Amino acid sequence: MGEIAALAVAAALCALVVRRNAEGVALAVTLAAGALILGQVLGAASGIRALLDEMGEQAGLSPAVLDPVIKTVGIAILTRISSEVCRDAGEGGIAAFVETAGAVLALWVALPLLRAVLDTVTGLL
Repeated sequence: MGEIAALAVAAALCALVVRRNAEGVALAVTLAAGALILGQVLGAASGIRALLDEMGEQAGLSPAVLDPVIKTVGIAILTRISSEVCRDAGEGGIAAFVETAGAVLALWVALPLLRAVLDTVTGLL
């Protein structure tokens, strides 16, 4: 996390200095830093997925229950990053549309989980 924090602070300072003269270059610095940071945590994300799959197997959960949760978290992360980049570029309207699309897609992805819960509750009654 120390490396990520150092990279983030250095990139933010560079973007701040460059923004005064070249808005586009500042956005490019921000995007490049974001890509580097995401690249550094990608290994951890695959480890988390493997652990969640293992725990799901041990608990007897089917992938139909666990996959929507993981997909919803992924959608939330992508929505947050995309909307913040849009805001940083001065496009608050586009950011709002990205957030709305993320909410709709997260609900759509979670529907199988909601159906499984409903089936379980119905079976108990």
